[in-house]
Amino acid sequence: MSALSDLRILDFSRVLAGPFCTMLLGDLGADVIKIEQPESGDETRMWGPPYAGAAADGMSAYYLSVNRNKRSLTLNLKSERGRDLARELAKKSDVLIENFKVGGMRGFGLDYESLRQLNPALIYCSISGYGQTGSQAQQPGYDYVIQAQSGLMSITGPADGAPYKVGVAIADVITALTAANAIQAALLHRTKTGVGQYIDIALLDSQISALVNVASNYLVSRQPPPRYGNAHANIAPYETYKAADDYFILAVGNDGQFRRCCAVMGISDTADDPRFSTNPARLKHAADLRAILQPILLTRSAQAWIAAFHAANVPAGSIASVADALESDQLRERGMIQHATLANGEEVDLVGSALHLQGTVPQIRLPPPLLGQHTVEVLREVLALSESEIAALREADAI
Repeated sequence: MSALSDLRILDFSRVLAGPFCTMLLGDLGADVIKIEQPESGDETRMWGPPYAGAAADGMSAYYLSVNRNKRSLTLNLKSERGRDLARELAKKSDVLIENFKVGGMRGFGLDYESLRQLNPALIYCSISGYGQTGSQAQQPGYDYVIQAQSGLMSITGPADGAPYKVGVAIADVITALTAANAIQAALLHRTKTGVGQYIDIALLDSQISALVNVASNYLVSRQPPPRYGNAHANIAPYETYKAADDYFILAVGNDGQFRRCCAVMGISDTADDPRFSTNPARLKHAADLRAILQPILLTRSAQAWIAAFHAANVPAGSIASVADALESDQLRERGMIQHATLANGEEVDLVGSALHLQGTVPQIRLPPPLLGQHTVEVLREVLALSESEIAALREADAI
């Protein structure tokens, strides 16, 4: 049994934040109908290389990453008949999610206020860069810009160098997680009241919330946080160190761990030094502490130090490449690498769901779809249209 198997989601989103959100819900069993523009579809289909498949069946790895467990229905929203189909589908859906520019769905007559008249139980989620209100609401939202505007880049990168973005579109990813959580809360509320609601999710809001302790540090102190490179603003030693052969991470989280760390390194007296005996003291004298630790850590290999620290229950770890991480035994043993067969018969590996539920296990039921692959199927199944009706819609360029 799947947790959300009785739910239908009408997905008007594209690119990353919206599709990732709906994929998470699809993994939990929801029937996700991905609405795409005829001929072009979600622009990420062509965001490659690399691609899986060839010619008309080719799909970019980017698109594959967030579009499994969905059925693709092409719908021309510039056509009145296409918009009528969207309204009929909304009547029979539990959730609608969209990431058009603010006001875009209203232009099609598919905004929440219009659709709630047809389906009062509909949960309607809009994802945008800055939200539906505020002075920046009309500006387009892009992950890179949001990383910059949220302050994230100001705390990322070398302490004395240029600000860096995170290596993945993290603002989009966090927004997707936020939206999925909000939608499930709204579904729970609907079970109690029978009434749907509108959800307004912004990339900027989501990324600001993800600053967590850094934002709190500023709000408490009113001191702008500097960049620490690979160090930590509140804990020491908690950063990257160089061993004899490679870099590795040493992440000491409390005084007991620091005492054991010093014992492993053969400098037990350092744990009693007033400059280092408590975390606030270590943080104040972080440069002095690093000057003591780094030369010692250069005397052995990274793996030797990691093994020694692990034996003493001190957190430490290697710095893996993406390839190393994805090929690791741990991920395979956790089922985090899954397989899917595309419509053209090609086998692809996909990152599995991070939600490990015992009773309602997320599954890859459907591979990422070809553009319009399920148009006829959905129109027959959901709207009970006949072959001749579907043919007429195609002739009228509505689908």
